[in-house]
Amino acid sequence: MDLSYVKALHIIFVVTWFAGLFYIVRLFIYHVEAEDKEEPAKSILQTQYKLMSKRLWYIITWPSAVLAGVFAVWMLVLEPSYLTMIWMHVKLSFVFVLYFYHIGCQKIFNQLQKDVIKYSSFKLRIWNEVATLLLFAIVFIVVLKSAISWVWGVVGILLFGIVLMLAIKLYKKIRAKKDWDNFEEKLIEDDKSED
Repeated sequence: MDLSYVKALHIIFVVTWFAGLFYIVRLFIYHVEAEDKEEPAKSILQTQYKLMSKRLWYIITWPSAVLAGVFAVWMLVLEPSYLTMIWMHVKLSFVFVLYFYHIGCQKIFNQLQKDVIKYSSFKLRIWNEVATLLLFAIVFIVVLKSAISWVWGVVGILLFGIVLMLAIKLYKKIRAKKDWDNFEEKLIEDDKSED
């Protein structure tokens, strides 16, 4: 098969792999947040999230991860000169981290399938951003194809990650304050209705 077709298939499966990784963690967050719901809503939602997660994980995400790897190896077999380039070694290092991230998601998936909740929705939101940072790093490296230039992209990504984390914390504080204000208003209304 021509290198261009193999490269295209590799890119397609990388895209579907990342789509699966982004969405699976959102489903984890929804599953964890459903824990605070009253029955029967809690059971209904968590059962649905387990089913959605299972389908996404085993029909899209895992096959995409495997096929992205297969086509990557195939590309390196067809064009072994890639392995002489420093940027490729850096990219492969980030891809290695991405596979560890995927395995981490598998661990969380297994826990939630057994209704074991070990992480808060806030921690899962931060975990979700790891895939974003890896995506940025890998794309910058591949596009810039430079052993030095990718550093600026990664520095930018790290700064973006810090800003994102601060924004998540700010959102959480605003949401908590709004919930508290709504609670206070309800208490005042209840007091007035009792008078």
